[in-house]
Amino acid sequence: MAIFNVHVTIENKPGISDPEGDTILNDLVLKGPQKSVSKIKTAKMLKFTIEENDKKSAQSKVKAICDELRIYNPMVSKVTLDVFTA
Repeated sequence: MAIFNVHVTIENKPGISDPEGDTILNDLVLKGPQKSVSKIKTAKMLKFTIEENDKKSAQSKVKAICDELRIYNPMVSKVTLDVFTA
């Protein structure tokens, strides 16, 4: 068994509004010196540490946990899982 870090990034699918990203862009970035920024998208990241046999098992287990606990809405969210050796 090995220990893995699994980063789960949850962001809106293309076409779904991101009011938080729009607010950051309009209220913070464009009012400052960073006029070249045209879009900001926000995301949530969960960081799991898990003990499994291999990277694929670690990724599958964390995905199952997220699905079972309904951590994200699959209708509007895009989920990316990245696995690293701890």
